[in-house]
Amino acid sequence: QVQLMESGGGLVQPGGSLRLSCAASGTIYSLYIMGWYRQAPGKQRELVATITNTDTTNYADSVKGRFTISRDNAKNTVYLQMNSLKPEDTAVYYCYRRQIGLAYWGQGTQVTVSS
Repeated sequence: QVQLMESGGGLVQPGGSLRLSCAASGTIYSLYIMGWYRQAPGKQRELVATITNTDTTNYADSVKGRFTISRDNAKNTVYLQMNSLKPEDTAVYYCYRRQIGLAYWGQGTQVTVSS
């Protein structure tokens, strides 16, 4: 089993920045994909960004150039640096990890972009 602990959400003005963190614990394997999805009210959950153990990254078109995903293997932690935030980025952000064919989700952290 894997547990994912998210932190870093909150309220920010348009144009501001936030950094989300997600720490994995439990049975950790070295081959994995970790990342972030988000779900806005009334919408489906969507991919934001992912990163693999070999540093291959993938971003949604809507966040390219504004968000950066990174990882710290020693801490089993992935980060999402979010810059130039827009009101449409408002959502619950969920951490995600997949290893040996199993997927795990965090509880979610709220990000609200509003003036």
